[in-house]
Amino acid sequence: MLGYAGWYGYSDTTTEILFFIPFMQVLVIGPVVYFYIRSLLNPSFRFSRKDCIHFIPGILYLLYSIVVFITDKIILDEFYFYADGRDKDLKAWYQILGLFSMLYYLVLSLRTYLSYKNIIFNVVSYADSILFRWIQNFLIALLLFVVLRIVFFFTNPQWENFGSQFWYYLSFGFIMLYISISGYAQSVKSIAIPPAKVEPNFEELEDEKTSAVAVDIDKWYNQIVNILEGKKIFQNPQLTLLDVAKELNTNSKTISSSINLGAKMNFNDFINHYRIEAIKGKLRNGEHQQTTLLGIALESGFNSKATFNRAFKKSTGITPKNFIENLS
Repeated sequence: MLGYAGWYGYSDTTTEILFFIPFMQVLVIGPVVYFYIRSLLNPSFRFSRKDCIHFIPGILYLLYSIVVFITDKIILDEFYFYADGRDKDLKAWYQILGLFSMLYYLVLSLRTYLSYKNIIFNVVSYADSILFRWIQNFLIALLLFVVLRIVFFFTNPQWENFGSQFWYYLSFGFIMLYISISGYAQSVKSIAIPPAKVEPNFEELEDEKTSAVAVDIDKWYNQIVNILEGKKIFQNPQLTLLDVAKELNTNSKTISSSINLGAKMNFNDFINHYRIEAIKGKLRNGEHQQTTLLGIALESGFNSKATFNRAFKKSTGITPKNFIENLS
């Protein structure tokens, strides 16, 4: 953007700064986003040496930029690589390569998030509070940006002459504004609402979901129902699959298989079902006339109003307000 602020023609010094410093590291954006998503979803994730391979293209371009600088400024002391007066960051081959890199890593990041989402619903009863829904919106916004770049390539094949395409910058600006605002809102929300005490390990969750276990489904399912109805452990807002397994002196894989096959639900929806039934019973008894609906929801195991409303409508097909109106 400095180039369009007049720096390319302002002086020889500013022109050379834009020429020789690789401001557009398009081959690094994708890997950075991917590893950021992985580290956020999995608190135990640690960047290893083998992960460095993802940054090799970006490092090679940086080395190329250094070679160009040494050749043009130190060895020849004249523009050899830059004889055409075109910034290497804007070369079509580099931008196309960066486009494919970003597209690949964004798809990889989305797959990682969707896999996490499927797994988390099978092991905790408070999935909504640790789903990081803004990550999904963030990745979709970045994918939209990549699609915009693809459209731009077709409508303006001469990539180096894109200064007049104001609509591209306008669209890009709106997308970046959305990402900035949603990211800031998430940071504020993280401060206001403490994260869940239990942060499941991603590799362990994957193993929970994919491992097949031969169990007596009817036997264990009946025991799960008995302990939920008897001890009402669903009232624990941070109930996990492991908690239920400990109550029954078995392993979490047995509990997961029994719920998935016996109730045809994931663990999160199964526990929420019991919470909703408990709430419906309290509403029929008129408890909402003595206390707030949110208070009833919190007593029954929900940890937020939004989560309660979503779960209630998913289970009953109507909102809590409509349910109360139907009662009267």
